[in-house]
Parts: sequence; C-alpha cells; structure tokens
Amino acid sequence: MAEEGYRESAVGGSKVQWDPEQMRKISEHPCFSEKACHAFGRCHIPVAPACNIQCNYCVRDFDCVNESRPGVTSQVLDPEEAVALVRKAMEKFPYIKVIGIAGPGEPLANEATFETLRRLKEEFPNVIKCISTNGLLLPEKIDLLEKYDVGNVTVTLNAIDPEIGARIYQFVNYKGKRYEGLEGARILLEQQLEGIRMAVARKMIVKINTVYIPGVNEDHIPEIAKKVGEMGVYTFNVIPLIAQYKFADITPPTPDMKRKMQDACSKYVRQMRHCQRCRSDAIGKLGQDVQGCLYENK
Repeated sequence: MAEEGYRESAVGGSKVQWDPEQMRKISEHPCFSEKACHAFGRCHIPVAPACNIQCNYCVRDFDCVNESRPGVTSQVLDPEEAVALVRKAMEKFPYIKVIGIAGPGEPLANEATFETLRRLKEEFPNVIKCISTNGLLLPEKIDLLEKYDVGNVTVTLNAIDPEIGARIYQFVNYKGKRYEGLEGARILLEQQLEGIRMAVARKMIVKINTVYIPGVNEDHIPEIAKKVGEMGVYTFNVIPLIAQYKFADITPPTPDMKRKMQDACSKYVRQMRHCQRCRSDAIGKLGQDVQGCLYENK
C-alpha cells in the first residue's frame, strides 16, 4: 500500500513510490506519458550545438527548416534568446508544460545549457525541465542538473556490449582526448551506466532511447531493455534508424519490426510507443509542432 499522497508504479521489476511532484513530471510530460501527449506540449530550446561523440547514424544540421528528426534546428540560440523564446511560447501556448534541451549537439558538453537552466529555474521554477544526453558527461554534471531542477532525463544507450558499441560510435571525445573503436565505446558505456545509476538514485525520471539498427544491434536491444529495467529506469524508447551518414546503406526497421521489438522489450521495462523523433527546436504537442510561427517573428 502506497503512503498517503504517493502513488506506486512498477519500475525495474519492483514497486516504486512516486511523490506528487514526481507524478506531475510524469503525467504532464508528453514523452513520459502517452495520455499527456494529447493534452500537453514541450518546448525544445536549441542552445547546445557542440557534441562530444560521433555516432555513425548522426548528421547535425543547422538552419534546416524542412526536416523533422533529432539533431536539426533552424537556428542555435544563446541563453537569453532561449528564455525569451520560452516566455513567448508559454504565453501563446499555455498547454506547454515541459522545457527540454535536446541539442542539436550534446547538451552536457555545452556551457550554454547550464546558463539556460539557471535562468529557467529563476523565471520558471514550476516548469518541468528535461535533458536528453548521450550520457558521457552525466556522472560529472548530475549535481548541476539536480541543482537546476532537471527532473526528467533521457539517455541514448545503443549498446551494453562495447564491441557492438564500437560499430555504432566513430569516436568519443573525453577529458581532452579522442578515443576510437573499442576503447571509446567502453568509456562511453561506463559513463552512461554510472550516470543512469546516479540519476535514478536522485529520483530523476529516466527514459532510455535506443536506436534500432538492423544488422548492428537488433539482437542486442532486449538485453539493453533488461539491464536498464533492472536499474530502475522509467521507460524505454525504441527508435528506428534514420539511414544516413555511415549507416546510409542500412535499411531501417519497418513499423512491424519496431512493434515486435517493443513487445520483446516490454517484459523488462515500460515502453514508449508514441515517439515522434522531435527536432532540437520542436515546440508544441507531439506531432503538432508550432515553432515556425514563433521563430519567424523572433
């Protein structure tokens, strides 16, 4: 029986009690709650252009208005511009409940991310704050995220076997040194798992994104789901590969393949089945982006 004012949820194979504020960060976040995606929106602010790893499926594009996928944005904003955009977005679209930083690079590798979060905490203390990260710097930045009230964290974790990871990541830049192949994949994985552990311990609500890459990690994805489910993450998002860059010749998984993968993973961890693969500057409800009318008058 949950304590008064708390609700229980099955996470990591056990019952977890969520306090009212945590429940709000789930129930009003369109990525963490399928019901919320019909009622509430998010505002992604693109303040983080630099990245510290290179994935073999990733192409980051700036000044890009016609593509809808992660890593693209019409422009990069500084913290002052970002907060002004949030102010305008929330005034015009009061259903927005979440402010997220998801790129177009790696948020934790950009100091502008933390200055933006500081300003957001001051001006919008009750807005849900969300970060998407590759996890490389998560252990060393987790205290700052907690300080600035980031309660929802998404980590992209494509492998828990470094040999598979070495096929996915071209290089990893860590503490001033570039690592390639197995060495880079091992460093990244160690940091990701430690960062996830620390986020869960701080009662952050963690989502895992895993890119489904046929012929590379497809047989491995249920193992990832099992591992993170045991760690206590809240939900797991299988994202079909967008065939580009070094994986341009790989045929992406079909919707049926994605559904079967989600079903296979669902025995280990809750599945997110309504992802729209949002841009780094997406604003509005999932699948109903409205950023164009805000940026054109910025």
